[in-house]
Amino acid sequence: MDQRARPYRSVLYIPGSKDRALEKARTLPVDAIIFDLEDAVAVEEKENARDTLKVALAAGGYGDRVRIVRINGLDTQWGEADAKAAAEMDCDAVLLPKVESAAQLDALAALVGDKPLWAMMETPRGMLNATEIAAYPQLKGMVMGTNDLAKELQTRFRADRLPMMAGLGLCLLAAKAEGVIIVDGVYNAFKDAEGLKVECDQGRDMGFDGKTLIHPAQVDVANEAYAPSEAEIDLAERQIAAFEEVEANGQGVAVVDGKIVENLHVVTAREILAKASAIAALSS
Repeated sequence: MDQRARPYRSVLYIPGSKDRALEKARTLPVDAIIFDLEDAVAVEEKENARDTLKVALAAGGYGDRVRIVRINGLDTQWGEADAKAAAEMDCDAVLLPKVESAAQLDALAALVGDKPLWAMMETPRGMLNATEIAAYPQLKGMVMGTNDLAKELQTRFRADRLPMMAGLGLCLLAAKAEGVIIVDGVYNAFKDAEGLKVECDQGRDMGFDGKTLIHPAQVDVANEAYAPSEAEIDLAERQIAAFEEVEANGQGVAVVDGKIVENLHVVTAREILAKASAIAALSS
């Protein structure tokens, strides 16, 4: 499946230490799962969590969901062992917290071999070095860590997330320049579906590929927000049809709903239809 068409609408954090959560994740309509060995696992359970997660992944049952393992930082007492364990797990990628340089990804790659890498972007230095991080050859995805970023920036909470826009924008630009997947940070008020929808719509408008989630109750909102709407699909189909008609007549510009349609609009329209098709395939 084409990387740009592959859905990442909902990316749910699951504690790697909890059998019940690992089992439930097999039934949830999420596009990707971050199996967490870091923040969601208590200190006394760090070592056992590796074995618990390895067994769960080996047992399978996660279907087409992208399986990402978040390890502890390599500067912690658990990070190196986590990375070596993840290298042997049946997962699609390894996610490193608080990435601030390509050198950190070098260190991770030395431990996990050719496994695809993902980077947590959650510090001011990480934002400023987003370009070199996104360009790392083995990197396939970036995850915004907005809680840690807000702490580092010493911001006040704002529903419009204005204090974080510079950092979010830098990471988005870097990811899009390199063709890397990038998903937005979590929304902490997991019972506030309306607030979540507002933030999902904002992230989608900015260009994020999806939303990281902390609770299954958030999945449906994210899936809807990041999927092409019926109106978008209908417009895309009409744009393609109109453009193909004028192109057949030796022209290069069509008009749909009173607006010019050029080749660049058709490229976007085809991507919308490819994403819709991919979502339909996953849902079936």
